[in-house]
This record gives sequence, structure tokens and C-alpha cells, in this order.
Amino acid sequence: MEKFYAKDKYEKARKYSLERGKVSFISSSLSMILVILLLWFKGYGFIDSFISNKYDGLFIQSGLFFLSLMILSDLIKLPFDYYFTFIIEEKYGFNKTTIKTFVLDKIKKYVLTIIIGGGLLAGTIYLFSNVNNSFWLWLWTGMSIFLVFTNMFYAELIVPIFNKLKPLERGTLRDKIEAYSKKVGYSLSKIYVIDGSKRSSKANAFFSGLGSRKTIALFDTLIEKHTEDELLAVLAHEVGHYKKKHILTSLILSIIQLGLMCFLFELCLYEENISRALGSDKIVFHLGLVGFGVLYSPIGTIVGIFMNVLSRKNEFEADAYAKKTFKGPSLELALKKLSVDNLTNLYPHPLYVFMHYSHPPLLKRLEALNK
Repeated sequence: MEKFYAKDKYEKARKYSLERGKVSFISSSLSMILVILLLWFKGYGFIDSFISNKYDGLFIQSGLFFLSLMILSDLIKLPFDYYFTFIIEEKYGFNKTTIKTFVLDKIKKYVLTIIIGGGLLAGTIYLFSNVNNSFWLWLWTGMSIFLVFTNMFYAELIVPIFNKLKPLERGTLRDKIEAYSKKVGYSLSKIYVIDGSKRSSKANAFFSGLGSRKTIALFDTLIEKHTEDELLAVLAHEVGHYKKKHILTSLILSIIQLGLMCFLFELCLYEENISRALGSDKIVFHLGLVGFGVLYSPIGTIVGIFMNVLSRKNEFEADAYAKKTFKGPSLELALKKLSVDNLTNLYPHPLYVFMHYSHPPLLKRLEALNK
């Protein structure tokens, strides 16, 4: 990385990483303190009693309960989101978000949460109220169908709400992509350019969809900053995930994880002591859901670590596939430029990587590519 990271640039990256870490630490600490206070002073029970005394119907009560918690949580996170976007990202030359976009994004997220979350909540309450034995199996089935549907139609339904997608125009880049796809036997009809520059100067790409719904989206910032060979190498990496069945494997593991969550969720719903611990004298659906969230947290952390280990292995395999089917040096160059442009931390602590990184650190990826 010597030719890419000048001393002042590396020092800038180090400071960027530290400032991001401090803001994230303070924000997550305050959120944790809020949860502890709500548990200690039986705040969840108080919110439930307040809503239950004014409104009838389990869906209305649960919906207002979780909407209240979402607003309360967002009141804590909003100043940090603003500071991160308009102070830190602006300071280091990344921010392209306007106040209007920032506000609209918040509104859109609220609307999506209410529509999608409300629908999932209504379905769960219906099963809870009408299925006497093992309702978790029906819930698991419904959630799995929703997960598969989301994976298939994410690019068409969710992404356009926040960004503009346009087909990659005819030209040498599209011709090379189509020639490469034909060479490796990968049918790809949907190649989009996404206006990532609307919010940030950082570059990225993503793959979504299953079967005939496979979609590749390249950020306009990625196209702007990289050569066609580098872009092809990035795309070859994404194709590698598909060819190595990483996407299918991750989906299956996510469905299995959903099954575990649904089973434990049912146990928590029917455990009266959980609702009592949260401030109620009877079993309450939404308090059982909160209790499940708290009790599942350590299990979720362990599962998350396992998924990160698997994800890092998959990244190495996708890199190797790109090297084998296209050009290793082009991928190396793309990764180096992405790292410098995004001010990536070259030396993250190994324990932090183990706990939180879904991708291997850059130097480990370069090392593997040169073996």
C-alpha cells in the first residue's frame, strides 16, 4: 500500500476511524443505558399500561407500543446521525447528502417501518391469537417466505425508494461485462448504475436477487473512479459469490436462524414471568416480544460472529474466483483504490475483526490474492 497511502493520507484515515468509533461508542452506550433504565424502572410496563388504558385491540396497542419505542430510540440516535453525516463525513470529504435528502430519508424509513413492520406485526398477532399449538412453525414459514421475497425483489422495490437505478448504457464496459458473463456461464440481464453520489463520494457495488431476478448495481462513484478492468474485477468478485453458492447458503442459514428465533419467541410469549419482569401482572404480547429481544441478544451475538466468520471465508473465495476467471492484479488495484478512497483502517484489531467484520481486512485479502 506504500504507493497508495501517503503518510498524511494514512494519518487522515487513522483519525477518521477514531472519530467514527467514538461517535458510534457514545451512541450505542446511550441506547444501552436507555434499555437498562426502561428495564430497571419498569418503563416498558408503564408505556404498555398508558396505551392499554386509552386504546382497545391488541394490534393497535402493540403497534403504538413499538412506535413509541422507535420514536424514543430515534430521539437519541438522531443527533448522532446528523453529527456523523454533516460533521464527520463532511470534514473528511465524503458527504454529499443535503438536509432535504437527510429529512426525506428519515421520513421514508419511518413509512417503510410502519408499513412492513405493521404488516409483519399484524400477521404475527393473528397467528398468536388463532393458532393454539406451535404457532412458531407458521410464523417461521411466513417469515421465511417474506425473507425470500425480499431477497428477490429488493432492487426493484426497496432501492428505488431511496435511489435512482438506471440500466448501464451501451458501451465498452457493458460489452465487456456481457462477454465475461457469457464466458463464465452466468446469465445477467439486469446491470444498473445507482446514484450513490447523491449521499456520499464513497464507492460500492452490490448484488441482489435469485434466479432470473439476479441484479448487479454499480455505484456511479465506482464507475467514475475505476478503470473498466477494475470494474470487471469487482463484478467478477460478485459473480464469484453466486457461483460458489454463497448467496444460497447464507439464505438457508438465515432461514434456519429464523426458525430458532421463532421457537424461542413462542417460549418467551407464554412465559408470564417475562411480562411481570417488564412491569405487567399478566401475559402481554408486545412485552413478551421485548423480553425475547433482550434474552435473544447474547444468542444473536454468537450467531452473528459465526455468520461473520463464514462471510469472511466467502469473501476470500470470491476474490479467488475473480482472480481465476478474470485478472487478479485488477482486483488488487480496485481494492487498494477503494481502501484509500474510503479511508479504510489498514490495521484493525484482530478481536474486533473477529467480532464485527463481515469482510477480511484489506491486507489479508491482498496477501491471499498473492499466494
